[in-house]
Amino acid sequence: MEDVLAVYARPHDPARPVVCMDEKPFQLLGHVRDPLPARPGRDACEDSEYVRCGTCSIFVWTEPLRGWRRVHALTRRTKIDWAGQVKQLLTVDYPDAQTVVLVMDNLNTHGISSLYEAFAPDEAFSLAQRLEIHHTPKHGSWLNIAEIELSALSRQCLDRRINDLDTLNTELTAWQHTINTEQRQVRWQFTTDNARVKLRHLYPKS
Repeated sequence: MEDVLAVYARPHDPARPVVCMDEKPFQLLGHVRDPLPARPGRDACEDSEYVRCGTCSIFVWTEPLRGWRRVHALTRRTKIDWAGQVKQLLTVDYPDAQTVVLVMDNLNTHGISSLYEAFAPDEAFSLAQRLEIHHTPKHGSWLNIAEIELSALSRQCLDRRINDLDTLNTELTAWQHTINTEQRQVRWQFTTDNARVKLRHLYPKS
């Protein structure tokens, strides 16, 4: 826990940006019957019955101190998928950064070995050399700022039925553009000192 809190206490450094990532499954749903649109004096009506159209995984990447997000949905969340997202992070989003400091949970796909499964060893090594990885502790996903972004995304963009991946990604891109235009930053307030006082019961007893 203190490792992640120390990372959040670092000042903004474009050469070593702190980026948080998380992912969530999403159920694609369609309407059995077309909804009735809203009209004067009456709200829109939607039938409670729906049709399942498959599942996907939404990846979110955020640099809290810059106020930047990238969100994208893929049909799967395998090691190959995660590695492809990391490559985009390093070569497209942050091509000039010396090192990207990456905060994420301990999911089995979230590791350097995934890069070696996806790419040739020389490319995997080159990408890995530009990562500084910090994992949130078990049962400590609340420490991941990307989880906060996913919560906001769910409320602001995913509160309705979406039945296909292309439509979902169009909606995600629109949300991403709006939020990035605002450059809404996240300044983490819970410090190491706070943790040592409020969560002292979690520390080892001598």
